[in-house]
Amino acid sequence: MSTTSAISQPALSIEGLLGGRRVLQVKQRTALDWVSVIRQGLSSAAVDSLAKTLRVTQSELAVALGIPERTLARRKKEGTLNSEESAKLVRLARVVGRARETFEDLDTALDWLKSPNAALSGATPLSLLDTDIGAESVMETLGRIEHGVFA
Repeated sequence: MSTTSAISQPALSIEGLLGGRRVLQVKQRTALDWVSVIRQGLSSAAVDSLAKTLRVTQSELAVALGIPERTLARRKKEGTLNSEESAKLVRLARVVGRARETFEDLDTALDWLKSPNAALSGATPLSLLDTDIGAESVMETLGRIEHGVFA
């Protein structure tokens, strides 16, 4: 891989997508480390960080998360998401991170996430991420792409 990829990779981890240490305060090392962060509630700054990376509006992000736009706006004013909203944001960041790994390029990953996909009954992957089953289907599709099934 090029030096640029090696440098940009950490910024595209789940932690990086959600604003890094500046927003999260502590570094998550394992999946279980995320449990306490989610339970405490993520900073609303993580919403802005992920929206910026995804190149979507707050309204589009609200739809992808399955959180009413007014609720998301209120949480941004309050400064913290509740645990359910935090879990949805982490789930979205995990899928974006996996898509970036699969396609080895953020722009390609974002195009894939926003394009209708026959393997997902014509839905855009991003439109399915508001539910666990939808996110699981997207992750399974990414796994098949990694193994050349839909290449």
